[in-house]
Amino acid sequence: MGNFLVTGAAGFIGARVSEVLIEDGHTVSGIDNMNDAYDVRIKEYRLKKLKAMNGFSFHKLDIAEKPVIEHFKDQKFDAVINLAARAGVRYSVNDPWAFVQTNMIGTLNMLEICKETGTKKLIVASTSSIYGEDPPYPTPEDASSSEPLQPYAASKKGAEAMCHAYHHLYGIDVSVLRFFTVYGPAGRPDLALFRFVQWVSEGRPVRVNGDGEQSRGFTYIDDIARGIILALKPVGYEVINLGGHEVITINDLVKLVEDVVGKKAEVVHGPPNPADMRSNWADVSKAGELLGWEPQYDMRAGVEKLVEWYNTEREWAKDIDTP
Repeated sequence: MGNFLVTGAAGFIGARVSEVLIEDGHTVSGIDNMNDAYDVRIKEYRLKKLKAMNGFSFHKLDIAEKPVIEHFKDQKFDAVINLAARAGVRYSVNDPWAFVQTNMIGTLNMLEICKETGTKKLIVASTSSIYGEDPPYPTPEDASSSEPLQPYAASKKGAEAMCHAYHHLYGIDVSVLRFFTVYGPAGRPDLALFRFVQWVSEGRPVRVNGDGEQSRGFTYIDDIARGIILALKPVGYEVINLGGHEVITINDLVKLVEDVVGKKAEVVHGPPNPADMRSNWADVSKAGELLGWEPQYDMRAGVEKLVEWYNTEREWAKDIDTP
Protein backbone atom coordinates (compact mmCIF):
# COMPACT_ATOMS: atom_id res chain seq x y z
CA MET A 1 0.00 0.00 0.00
CA GLY A 2 1.14 3.54 -0.71
CA ASN A 3 1.89 6.59 1.41
CA PHE A 4 0.82 9.91 -0.09
CA LEU A 5 1.23 13.59 0.72
CA VAL A 6 -1.95 15.45 -0.22
CA THR A 7 -2.01 19.24 -0.06
CA GLY A 8 -5.29 21.09 0.25
CA ALA A 9 -6.59 18.08 2.18
CA ALA A 10 -9.51 20.03 3.65
CA GLY A 11 -10.38 21.40 0.22
CA PHE A 12 -13.16 20.06 -1.98
CA ILE A 13 -11.05 17.89 -4.28
CA GLY A 14 -8.26 17.17 -1.79
CA ALA A 15 -10.65 15.82 0.82
CA ARG A 16 -12.36 13.44 -1.60
CA VAL A 17 -9.07 12.19 -3.03
CA SER A 18 -7.79 11.57 0.51
CA GLU A 19 -10.95 9.62 1.38
CA VAL A 20 -10.67 7.41 -1.69
CA LEU A 21 -6.98 6.70 -1.10
CA ILE A 22 -7.62 5.72 2.53
CA GLU A 23 -10.62 3.58 1.58
CA ASP A 24 -8.29 1.77 -0.84
CA GLY A 25 -5.89 0.97 2.03
CA HIS A 26 -3.29 3.73 1.58
CA THR A 27 -2.05 6.24 4.15
CA VAL A 28 -2.34 10.00 3.65
CA SER A 29 -0.48 12.89 5.22
CA GLY A 30 -2.74 15.89 4.63
CA ILE A 31 -1.64 19.53 4.54
CA ASP A 32 -4.00 22.50 4.75
CA ASN A 33 -3.63 25.99 6.18
CA MET A 34 -7.42 26.27 6.69
CA ASN A 35 -7.49 29.77 5.20
CA ASP A 36 -10.66 31.81 4.82
CA ALA A 37 -10.66 32.04 1.02
CA TYR A 38 -14.22 30.75 1.44
CA ASP A 39 -16.33 29.87 4.47
CA VAL A 40 -14.03 27.78 6.67
CA ARG A 41 -16.93 25.83 8.19
CA ILE A 42 -17.14 23.62 5.13
CA LYS A 43 -13.41 22.93 5.31
CA GLU A 44 -13.80 21.99 8.97
CA TYR A 45 -16.66 19.64 8.02
CA ARG A 46 -14.50 17.84 5.44
CA LEU A 47 -11.49 17.69 7.75
CA LYS A 48 -13.52 16.24 10.63
CA LYS A 49 -14.57 13.34 8.40
CA LEU A 50 -10.96 12.69 7.38
CA LYS A 51 -9.65 12.80 10.94
CA ALA A 52 -12.08 10.01 11.84
CA MET A 53 -10.43 7.70 9.29
CA ASN A 54 -7.54 5.39 10.16
CA GLY A 55 -4.55 6.15 7.97
CA PHE A 56 -4.92 9.93 7.91
CA SER A 57 -2.60 12.41 9.62
CA PHE A 58 -3.11 16.17 9.45
CA HIS A 59 -0.55 18.95 9.31
CA LYS A 60 -1.78 22.54 9.57
CA LEU A 61 0.83 24.15 7.35
CA ASP A 62 1.02 26.64 4.50
CA ILE A 63 2.62 25.19 1.38
CA ALA A 64 3.76 28.70 0.39
CA GLU A 65 6.10 28.91 3.41
CA LYS A 66 9.57 27.43 2.92
CA PRO A 67 9.74 25.61 6.31
CA VAL A 68 7.16 23.13 4.95
CA ILE A 69 10.05 21.50 3.06
CA GLU A 70 11.99 20.88 6.26
CA HIS A 71 8.89 19.45 7.95
CA PHE A 72 8.72 16.48 5.55
CA LYS A 73 12.38 16.04 4.54
CA ASP A 74 12.81 12.75 6.43
CA GLN A 75 9.62 11.10 5.15
CA LYS A 76 9.08 8.80 2.19
CA PHE A 77 6.13 9.23 -0.15
CA ASP A 78 4.96 7.31 -3.18
CA ALA A 79 3.69 10.61 -4.59
CA VAL A 80 2.93 14.20 -3.72
CA ILE A 81 -0.59 15.21 -4.82
CA ASN A 82 -0.62 19.00 -4.85
CA LEU A 83 -4.26 20.10 -4.75
CA ALA A 84 -3.82 23.15 -2.52
CA ALA A 85 -4.56 26.31 -4.46
CA ARG A 86 -5.91 29.77 -4.37
CA ALA A 87 -8.74 29.44 -6.85
CA GLY A 88 -11.21 31.80 -8.46
CA VAL A 89 -10.75 34.07 -11.44
CA ARG A 90 -12.47 37.07 -9.85
CA TYR A 91 -10.72 36.92 -6.49
CA SER A 92 -7.34 36.81 -8.22
CA VAL A 93 -7.94 40.25 -9.72
CA ASN A 94 -8.30 41.70 -6.22
CA ASP A 95 -5.35 39.93 -4.59
CA PRO A 96 -2.94 38.49 -7.16
CA TRP A 97 -0.16 38.19 -4.55
CA ALA A 98 -2.04 35.46 -2.65
CA PHE A 99 -2.40 33.49 -5.88
CA VAL A 100 1.28 33.75 -6.76
CA GLN A 101 2.26 32.68 -3.23
CA THR A 102 0.10 29.56 -3.06
CA ASN A 103 -0.05 28.48 -6.68
CA MET A 104 3.53 29.25 -7.74
CA ILE A 105 5.68 29.33 -4.59
CA GLY A 106 3.61 26.53 -3.05
CA THR A 107 4.16 24.34 -6.11
CA LEU A 108 7.89 25.12 -6.01
CA ASN A 109 8.00 23.97 -2.37
CA MET A 110 6.23 20.72 -3.25
CA LEU A 111 8.74 20.12 -6.04
CA GLU A 112 11.51 20.68 -3.51
CA ILE A 113 9.91 18.11 -1.18
CA CYS A 114 9.94 15.65 -4.07
CA LYS A 115 13.60 16.41 -4.75
CA GLU A 116 14.68 16.24 -1.09
CA THR A 117 12.76 13.05 -0.23
CA GLY A 118 13.40 11.21 -3.48
CA THR A 119 9.70 11.19 -4.33
CA LYS A 120 9.46 10.42 -8.03
CA LYS A 121 5.84 11.39 -8.69
CA LEU A 122 4.00 14.70 -8.47
CA ILE A 123 0.44 15.50 -9.41
CA VAL A 124 -0.32 19.19 -9.68
CA ALA A 125 -3.72 20.83 -10.08
CA SER A 126 -4.03 23.30 -12.93
CA THR A 127 -7.09 24.91 -14.51
CA SER A 128 -9.18 25.24 -17.64
CA SER A 129 -8.91 29.03 -17.18
CA ILE A 130 -5.42 28.74 -18.63
CA TYR A 131 -6.84 28.43 -22.16
CA GLY A 132 -7.80 32.11 -22.37
CA GLU A 133 -10.46 33.90 -24.34
CA ASP A 134 -11.09 32.06 -27.58
CA PRO A 135 -9.86 28.45 -27.55
CA PRO A 136 -11.20 25.74 -29.86
CA TYR A 137 -14.10 23.72 -28.45
CA PRO A 138 -13.85 21.09 -27.14
CA THR A 139 -10.46 22.34 -25.99
CA PRO A 140 -7.45 20.02 -26.35
CA GLU A 141 -4.32 20.24 -24.21
CA ASP A 142 -2.25 21.64 -27.08
CA ALA A 143 -4.46 24.73 -27.41
CA SER A 144 -2.60 27.92 -26.56
CA SER A 145 -2.24 28.58 -22.83
CA SER A 146 0.01 31.63 -23.15
CA GLU A 147 -2.66 34.34 -23.01
CA PRO A 148 -4.21 34.09 -19.51
CA LEU A 149 -7.05 36.51 -18.76
CA GLN A 150 -6.45 36.86 -15.02
CA PRO A 151 -3.74 36.35 -12.36
CA TYR A 152 -5.29 33.02 -11.36
CA ALA A 153 -4.63 31.45 -14.75
CA ALA A 154 -1.23 33.16 -14.97
CA SER A 155 -0.20 31.70 -11.60
CA LYS A 156 -1.19 28.22 -12.73
CA LYS A 157 0.78 28.64 -15.97
CA GLY A 158 3.81 29.55 -13.86
CA ALA A 159 3.33 26.43 -11.74
CA GLU A 160 3.14 24.23 -14.84
CA ALA A 161 6.36 25.73 -16.19
CA MET A 162 8.22 25.17 -12.90
CA CYS A 163 7.06 21.54 -12.88
CA HIS A 164 8.55 21.06 -16.32
CA ALA A 165 11.87 22.54 -15.16
CA TYR A 166 12.05 20.11 -12.22
CA HIS A 167 11.05 17.22 -14.47
CA HIS A 168 13.93 18.11 -16.78
CA LEU A 169 16.48 18.71 -14.01
CA TYR A 170 15.61 15.98 -11.51
CA GLY A 171 13.54 13.41 -13.40
CA ILE A 172 10.38 14.00 -11.36
CA ASP A 173 7.40 12.41 -13.11
CA VAL A 174 4.63 15.02 -13.33
CA SER A 175 0.95 14.78 -14.21
CA VAL A 176 -0.40 18.31 -14.71
CA LEU A 177 -4.18 18.02 -14.45
CA ARG A 178 -6.17 20.90 -15.87
CA PHE A 179 -9.48 20.75 -14.03
CA PHE A 180 -12.62 22.17 -15.54
CA THR A 181 -15.67 22.89 -13.35
CA VAL A 182 -16.00 20.34 -10.54
CA TYR A 183 -19.13 19.96 -8.40
CA GLY A 184 -20.71 17.67 -5.86
CA PRO A 185 -21.45 17.22 -2.15
CA ALA A 186 -19.55 19.56 0.19
CA GLY A 187 -18.31 21.53 -2.80
CA ARG A 188 -16.89 25.01 -2.93
CA PRO A 189 -19.55 27.51 -1.84
CA ASP A 190 -18.14 30.20 -4.11
CA LEU A 191 -19.01 28.21 -7.24
CA ALA A 192 -22.29 28.22 -9.11
CA LEU A 193 -23.78 24.84 -8.24
CA PHE A 194 -23.45 25.05 -4.47
CA ARG A 195 -24.75 28.61 -4.55
CA PHE A 196 -27.70 27.79 -6.80
CA VAL A 197 -28.73 24.79 -4.69
CA GLN A 198 -28.59 26.84 -1.52
CA TRP A 199 -30.32 29.89 -2.99
CA VAL A 200 -33.14 27.93 -4.64
CA SER A 201 -33.64 25.71 -1.57
CA GLU A 202 -33.84 28.72 0.76
CA GLY A 203 -35.92 30.93 -1.55
CA ARG A 204 -33.14 33.49 -2.01
CA PRO A 205 -32.56 35.41 -5.26
CA VAL A 206 -30.33 33.55 -7.71
CA ARG A 207 -27.67 35.96 -8.97
CA VAL A 208 -26.49 35.40 -12.54
CA ASN A 209 -23.69 37.39 -14.17
CA GLY A 210 -24.64 38.67 -17.61
CA ASP A 211 -27.32 37.05 -19.76
CA GLY A 212 -26.77 33.54 -18.40
CA GLU A 213 -25.96 32.14 -21.84
CA GLN A 214 -22.32 31.59 -20.88
CA SER A 215 -21.63 27.88 -20.55
CA ARG A 216 -19.44 25.61 -18.45
CA GLY A 217 -18.30 22.02 -18.70
CA PHE A 218 -19.07 20.26 -15.40
CA THR A 219 -17.79 17.02 -13.90
CA TYR A 220 -18.82 15.26 -10.69
CA ILE A 221 -16.29 15.09 -7.85
CA ASP A 222 -16.03 11.28 -7.73
CA ASP A 223 -15.09 11.18 -11.41
CA ILE A 224 -12.39 13.79 -10.79
CA ALA A 225 -10.99 11.94 -7.76
CA ARG A 226 -10.80 8.73 -9.76
CA GLY A 227 -8.99 10.55 -12.57
CA ILE A 228 -6.43 11.98 -10.15
CA ILE A 229 -5.67 8.54 -8.74
CA LEU A 230 -5.33 7.08 -12.24
CA ALA A 231 -2.88 9.91 -13.02
CA LEU A 232 -0.46 8.52 -10.39
CA LYS A 233 0.91 6.23 -13.11
CA PRO A 234 4.25 7.18 -14.72
CA VAL A 235 3.77 9.56 -17.66
CA GLY A 236 7.02 11.54 -17.81
CA TYR A 237 5.63 15.07 -18.00
CA GLU A 238 2.11 15.35 -19.34
CA VAL A 239 -0.65 17.97 -19.29
CA ILE A 240 -4.05 16.28 -19.12
CA ASN A 241 -7.54 17.78 -19.17
CA LEU A 242 -9.80 16.31 -16.51
CA GLY A 243 -13.48 17.12 -16.45
CA GLY A 244 -15.69 19.54 -18.30
CA HIS A 245 -17.16 16.91 -20.56
CA GLU A 246 -20.81 17.89 -20.03
CA VAL A 247 -21.57 21.45 -21.09
CA ILE A 248 -24.57 23.46 -19.93
CA THR A 249 -25.49 27.15 -19.98
CA ILE A 250 -25.95 28.91 -16.67
CA ASN A 251 -29.62 29.50 -17.50
CA ASP A 252 -30.16 25.78 -18.08
CA LEU A 253 -28.20 24.99 -14.94
CA VAL A 254 -30.65 27.08 -12.91
CA LYS A 255 -33.54 25.19 -14.52
CA LEU A 256 -31.93 21.85 -13.65
CA VAL A 257 -31.46 22.89 -10.02
CA GLU A 258 -35.09 24.11 -9.89
CA ASP A 259 -36.25 20.74 -11.17
CA VAL A 260 -34.17 18.66 -8.73
CA VAL A 261 -34.85 20.88 -5.69
CA GLY A 262 -38.51 21.20 -6.61
CA LYS A 263 -38.73 24.98 -6.24
CA LYS A 264 -38.86 27.89 -8.64
CA ALA A 265 -35.90 30.30 -8.68
CA GLU A 266 -36.05 34.08 -8.54
CA VAL A 267 -33.30 34.95 -11.03
CA VAL A 268 -31.60 38.34 -10.85
CA HIS A 269 -29.20 39.26 -13.67
CA GLY A 270 -26.17 41.43 -13.00
CA PRO A 271 -23.41 42.75 -15.28
CA PRO A 272 -21.03 40.26 -16.90
CA ASN A 273 -17.64 39.85 -15.23
CA PRO A 274 -14.64 40.67 -17.49
CA ALA A 275 -12.51 38.01 -15.76
CA ASP A 276 -14.92 35.22 -16.77
CA MET A 277 -14.46 33.02 -19.82
CA ARG A 278 -17.55 32.88 -22.01
CA SER A 279 -17.37 29.09 -22.19
CA ASN A 280 -15.29 26.08 -21.32
CA TRP A 281 -15.55 22.57 -22.66
CA ALA A 282 -12.83 19.96 -22.37
CA ASP A 283 -11.52 17.55 -24.92
CA VAL A 284 -10.85 14.62 -22.56
CA SER A 285 -9.72 12.12 -25.17
CA LYS A 286 -6.12 12.28 -23.89
CA ALA A 287 -7.29 11.30 -20.38
CA GLY A 288 -9.02 8.32 -21.95
CA GLU A 289 -5.97 7.28 -23.95
CA LEU A 290 -3.32 7.83 -21.25
CA LEU A 291 -5.25 7.02 -18.08
CA GLY A 292 -8.21 4.93 -19.20
CA TRP A 293 -10.44 7.59 -17.63
CA GLU A 294 -13.97 8.43 -18.58
CA PRO A 295 -16.69 10.11 -16.49
CA GLN A 296 -19.42 7.92 -15.03
CA TYR A 297 -21.88 10.48 -13.63
CA ASP A 298 -24.20 12.46 -15.85
CA MET A 299 -25.18 15.99 -14.87
CA ARG A 300 -28.57 15.23 -13.41
CA ALA A 301 -27.31 12.32 -11.30
CA GLY A 302 -24.53 14.51 -9.90
CA VAL A 303 -26.89 17.38 -9.08
CA GLU A 304 -29.22 14.92 -7.34
CA LYS A 305 -26.28 13.77 -5.17
CA LEU A 306 -25.46 17.39 -4.31
CA VAL A 307 -29.06 18.22 -3.40
CA GLU A 308 -29.35 15.04 -1.32
CA TRP A 309 -26.22 16.06 0.62
CA TYR A 310 -27.48 19.62 1.06
CA ASN A 311 -30.80 18.45 2.45
CA THR A 312 -29.01 16.14 4.92
CA GLU A 313 -26.69 18.95 6.09
CA ARG A 314 -29.17 21.78 5.64
CA GLU A 315 -29.28 22.81 9.30
CA TRP A 316 -25.81 24.33 8.97
CA ALA A 317 -25.26 24.37 5.18
CA LYS A 318 -28.03 26.96 4.74
CA ASP A 319 -25.85 29.43 6.63
CA ILE A 320 -22.66 28.84 4.64
CA ASP A 321 -21.52 32.10 3.07
CA THR A 322 -22.13 31.99 -0.71
CA PRO A 323 -20.69 35.27 -2.02
